[in-house]
Amino acid sequence: MNRRPAGGLFVCLGNICRSPTAEYVARAVFARAGLQVPVASRGLGDWHAGQGADPRAVAAARAAGYDLSPHRARQFDDDDFARFAWVLAVDRATLAELQRRVPRTAPAPERLLVAAGLAPATAGSAGDVPDPYTGTADDFRAVLALITRGVEALALRLTEQPATERFAHAPR
Repeated sequence: MNRRPAGGLFVCLGNICRSPTAEYVARAVFARAGLQVPVASRGLGDWHAGQGADPRAVAAARAAGYDLSPHRARQFDDDDFARFAWVLAVDRATLAELQRRVPRTAPAPERLLVAAGLAPATAGSAGDVPDPYTGTADDFRAVLALITRGVEALALRLTEQPATERFAHAPR
């Protein structure tokens, strides 16, 4: 018996800043919305595998009531397309790599802010979650706010779908 994949995967470059922030914010926001949705995060590269989230991301999240301390970075694997109903990239570069790798049988990956309805698919950098890695604590707070807004909009879209259709395909 083939089981349909459930939930979503957030993907960024190293899985220590943006995608783990999206994962942990989504867990909390989805739970508050009554959505029982498994979520995870991965990075395209392996250079941070096994490491915790960036301390600046942890601090920004903690100040907003989210705990990223359990996070350990994991690298994206092409099998992840079969494990998750939807795969959401944080920016255009990540999306392009995921689109290059997606099997024909899997739903097309999307950018988080596009899937959340906060940016049109044609949006350039305005549809991206900027990488705060080389930035300041303010950059991490700004990214957290943007991700929170995106996840809240995504949760709203998901609660409007019938439960049987929620995760059969990428949120649109």
